Amino acid sequence: MVKISRRLQTLQAKVEDKDYHPLEALALLKDTATAKFVEAAEAHIRLGIDPKYTDQQLRTTVALPKGTGQIVRVAVIARGEKVNEASNAGADIVGSEELIDEIQKGRMDFDKLIATPDVMPQVAKLGKLLGPRGLMPSPKGGTVTFDIASAIAEFKAGKLEFRADRTGIVHVMFGKTTFSPEDLLINLKALQETVDRNRPSGAKGRYWRTFYVSATMGPSIKIDVTALRDLKLSEAG
Repeated sequence: MVKISRRLQTLQAKVEDKDYHPLEALALLKDTATAKFVEAAEAHIRLGIDPKYTDQQLRTTVALPKGTGQIVRVAVIARGEKVNEASNAGADIVGSEELIDEIQKGRMDFDKLIATPDVMPQVAKLGKLLGPRGLMPSPKGGTVTFDIASAIAEFKAGKLEFRADRTGIVHVMFGKTTFSPEDLLINLKALQETVDRNRPSGAKGRYWRTFYVSATMGPSIKIDVTALRDLKLSEAG
């Protein structure tokens, strides 16, 4: 049996077993964020997909209008003039073959790795290191591109890459618990629209199964998916 702390038991007692209206759920999420650090606001979405089939996989990016609340350290692997372009565009770490070597030796002081297509054959050998950490550059994730400046700006401003895991569940951080409920709702709405827009072609039947939000150390709160999908952003603020 998993031992539940008294703190979490108290918080769980605040959450009813029902589908909450999105704004009500996010106000409750903030109310149940009582850890001694600034917690993340997390979304956990179970979809009606089986990712073992290629036409039922979901991997994409979402641009959170209100940002993530995090400072994102961006590394860029490129060649020639693109190295200077990356530096001028605000990349935290920039390099070519020497940066690939440093990463191979264990350098991991970045949150996002962007690479130009011409260096991908060399970057490919980092797959075993970067893949498990979710840092491997990919065209679908917007991290393999010659448009370095735009990619850096987007990821620093709140663009996130996410994918459904093997069981068809998507886990995404969509802000911090210091955000207002209204700002969290704007980010959550952007996430919902992205998941709908990128519905895999092989998804059959009911696509949205369950949708929960929580603070990092808080209890799960069930969202009324229909209410969120019907919401117009003007209502969201």
